[in-house]
Amino acid sequence: MGIHITVLGSGSGGNCALVATDTTALLVDAGLSCRQIAERLASVGRSLDNIHAVLLSHEHSDHVSALAVLCKHRAIPVFANRFTAEAVARDAGTRVAWRVFETGRSFQVGDITVESFSVPHDAQDPVGFVIHNGTASVGFATDLGHATRVVADRFRALDALVLESNHDVKMLQDNPHRPWATKQRILSRHGHLSNEDAARFAGEIVTDRLRHLVLAHLSRDCNKPELAYKTAATQLLQTGATHVQVTVSSQLEPTATLSV
Repeated sequence: MGIHITVLGSGSGGNCALVATDTTALLVDAGLSCRQIAERLASVGRSLDNIHAVLLSHEHSDHVSALAVLCKHRAIPVFANRFTAEAVARDAGTRVAWRVFETGRSFQVGDITVESFSVPHDAQDPVGFVIHNGTASVGFATDLGHATRVVADRFRALDALVLESNHDVKMLQDNPHRPWATKQRILSRHGHLSNEDAARFAGEIVTDRLRHLVLAHLSRDCNKPELAYKTAATQLLQTGATHVQVTVSSQLEPTATLSV
C-alpha cells in the first residue's frame, strides 16, 4: 500500500497538497480558499469530509487562509508546532482543534507517520515534513531560504519530494514592481529557494529510490514554469538521474496525482 500525492495548488497566492493512503488523507497546508480546496478535491475524486487532518508548515497566510472557514464547519484536527499555532490563533477568528507537536518530533495520523524538522524561513517556527507509511515516503519543503544539512539528511531516502522552486534570480532582480527590501528578503538565507538552488539541492540528495520531484511555490511574476522545469531537469540529467519525473505545480489547478 503506497502513498498518493496531489498538489492542489501552489504559489504566492496559496498552497495546499493532498497526501493519502487507502485509509488516511491529509492536507499539507491550507492556503487556498476553502471553496477552492473543496472543488479541487472533488476534481480528483476526494472530499473534505474524508480529510483526517491538516498539517501546517508555518503561519503565513498563503498556507493557512482556509482554516477559519474549514474549522468553522468541521472539527478537523490541525497539526502545528506551538509557535505556529499561537501565531495562527491570533488571526483565525474561530476555534481550531489543535494538535500541537514539538518541532523535530514525529506523530501518527491513521496509518501515516509524519516527521517534522526545522527549515530556515522568515516565520515563527517553520517546518518541513517527511510523510511515510512504512512502504513509501514523501518530503515537503515549500518555503526555505537555503537547504540546511538537516533538510538534506531528512530528504535522502524519499520516493517523492515536493520542493520550493520559487524564483529565477534574474527575473527577481529585474522586476520593477518588487521593492529592493522585498528582493533582499526573498534572496536571503531565510527567504525562498531559487530555481538554481532547488535544482542544485535536488541533484545533491537524489537517490535511485527517488521517483518524483514536484517543484512548488513558483512566483507568479518572477518565475516561469518552463524555466523551473528546465533548470531542475538539466541538473538531474547531469547527475545521471534520468529515472526522476519532474512535475511543476500550478497555482491554478491540481497536479496529476502521483503514486509511490
